Amino acid sequence: MLPKKYLLLIPGITLALVLYTLSQDLNNIISIELLGYSKSPISTAMIAVLIGIALGNTFKIREGFLVGLDFTQKYILKLGIICLGIQLKPFEFLKFSTVAIPLIIVCIITVLIVIKLLIKKLKISTKMAYLISIGSTVCGTTAIIATAPIINANKGEVAYAIANMTVFGIISMLIYPYFANIYFHGDPMYVGLFLGTAIHETSQVAAAGLIYDQQFNSPETLNIATVTKLTRNTFLVIMIPLFAYLYNRGKAKKKYSLLDIFPYFILGFLALIIFRNVGDQIFLNESSQELWQNLITKTKNTAKICLSMAMGAVGLLINLKDLKLMGYKPFLVGFIAMITVGFVSIIAMQSFTKLFLF
Repeated sequence: MLPKKYLLLIPGITLALVLYTLSQDLNNIISIELLGYSKSPISTAMIAVLIGIALGNTFKIREGFLVGLDFTQKYILKLGIICLGIQLKPFEFLKFSTVAIPLIIVCIITVLIVIKLLIKKLKISTKMAYLISIGSTVCGTTAIIATAPIINANKGEVAYAIANMTVFGIISMLIYPYFANIYFHGDPMYVGLFLGTAIHETSQVAAAGLIYDQQFNSPETLNIATVTKLTRNTFLVIMIPLFAYLYNRGKAKKKYSLLDIFPYFILGFLALIIFRNVGDQIFLNESSQELWQNLITKTKNTAKICLSMAMGAVGLLINLKDLKLMGYKPFLVGFIAMITVGFVSIIAMQSFTKLFLF
């Protein structure tokens, strides 16, 4: 028999799981059956948060669900982020990391500076600026929901930042493949690097790469874009502790310690990256390789399920009235961030490739 405190978690966690299942089924219907893609270009997590918002603002969530929903958006979320580490294979991008990594760093720094200047002019909250910054520069929704508890962002701020990533990420996902083909004259390396650095979400990058592949018959572009985006995702390990430090410095005065705010689940994320790469070197024969690939696939699916459940929980607990109070200014910042990261990606790429020929 489980202790009572664990039993109290079950209704909320179950509700989040049901919401994930509904979102996944709806995603398959829209993306695969209606649009005809073999792989969905739409994030299940995005659908989960949108359905959650709709349900949460239509019906009143009973008290019995709140404990489990809060647990889901805090701890199941962290488990999902840890599991994401299994999909990263650093050895795959060594052949072009001399261009990709400096390019990512330049994009991140530039967008952070631009947003820092914008918040002084537009006077949006520091928390909102941090969420939009990390979402635009690193890995979209995942970065936002991972950073939110570190800086004590409220549900309305999280929802608004996620809305930014959803709207502008989808716009760039649909436009950039065609723009990049024209601008870069169909060069798969340039196009892949651009898509991997200029689009917010991993799923959106994969979708843009898939669109490009299907339209212009370039599977290499899809691979480069995906690996570049996964490389960019690893900067979450640096950015979350950095934002935690920047936000909390001066608040705790003499008692302040970086160890007190360090997101230790990031260590689990790093451990999964190492585990994946060690396993790739150990399990080489046919029988063990099949088992190893099955484990990788199941861990990836666990990450997707956990993150989508967390997003659904976030959506259910969001009050749209809070969003109205924030006005249009954060969306303006998000739009400028999208344009900036795309423009800087192009400029930096052209500059670096003069130094690093590939």
